[in-house]
Amino acid sequence: MATIGQKLRASVRPLGLLGPAGIWLLLLIVLPTLLIGELSLVPGLRPGEAIEGYGLLNYLRILEPTYLQVLQRSATFAMGTTLLCLLLGFPVAYWLALMAPKRWRNLLLVLFILPLWTSSLLRTYAWITLLRRSGVINLVLSTLGLPTQDLMNTPWAVYIGMTYSFLPYMVLILYASLERLDLQLLEAAADLGANPRIAFWRVTVPQTMPGIAAGCLLVFVTSLGDFVVPTLLGGPNSMTISRLIYNQFLGVARNWGFGSALSMVLILMVSLAIALLLKYGDRNPELYS
Repeated sequence: MATIGQKLRASVRPLGLLGPAGIWLLLLIVLPTLLIGELSLVPGLRPGEAIEGYGLLNYLRILEPTYLQVLQRSATFAMGTTLLCLLLGFPVAYWLALMAPKRWRNLLLVLFILPLWTSSLLRTYAWITLLRRSGVINLVLSTLGLPTQDLMNTPWAVYIGMTYSFLPYMVLILYASLERLDLQLLEAAADLGANPRIAFWRVTVPQTMPGIAAGCLLVFVTSLGDFVVPTLLGGPNSMTISRLIYNQFLGVARNWGFGSALSMVLILMVSLAIALLLKYGDRNPELYS
C-alpha cells in the first residue's frame, strides 16, 4: 500500500516536468499581461511619469466612435481574410489530400507553403510592386488595353495581402484534417443515392469541421493582430487596432495607459475566439449530419 509520501511524490512529479515551461510562460506571458493590465488602469500615463491613480478612463475612451470604428475595421479585416482563406484554401487542401498523386503530395505541399520561408515584410513589399499604380498588374492591364486599377492604400489591397500571407496556414490545417477523411463514408453515401454535392455537405464537411474551426481561428487571430500588411498596403485610411497600439507606445501619441487598454481589448478578443473554438470546435461530427 502506497504511503502518503509516495502519493505526494507521484502527484508532484508531473509538476516538475511542467516546471521549466511554466516558468517561461509566467515570465513571458503572465507577468507582462498583468503589467499591461495594471497600466491600462492608469489614465493618460506617459513614459517617465509616476502612477498617481487608477481608473477606467482609458477603457471609456475606447467607446468613442473613432476608436470603435478602428475596432470594427480590424474585426472586419480579420473575418474577411478568414472567409477568403477558407474559400480558397479548402479546394486546394482537398485536391492535395485526396486527388493529387501520392508520390507528389509532400513536394506540392512544400511548394505551396514555400512563401512562408521568406519574411512577411518582403512579401508585403512584393505586393506593393504588384499593386501600385505603376506596378506589374497595371502594366499588364495597360498592355492588354484594359483599364488600370488603383488598388494601393485601399481595403482591397489589405485583403489581398493578408489572404496571401495566411492562406498557407489554412491549407496546412485543412490538409491534415482532410487526410484523415473516412472515404468509406463517401462511398456509402454514393451507394445510398447521394450526389456529390449532398455527400460533400453531409459527409466531408462534418468530418473536417474541427479542422475548419482550427484553421479559421488561427487565421482570424493572426490577421486580427497583423501590423505589417495594413500599414504598408492599406495606407492611413486603414487604421487597425495593432497600428493604433503602435502609435500609443512608439508613435507620436505616447500614451501608454491608453495603449495598454487597447492591448487588453485585443487580448480579450483573441481569448474570446479561442473560447469559442474550445466550446464549438470539437463537436461530434454526427451533430452536423
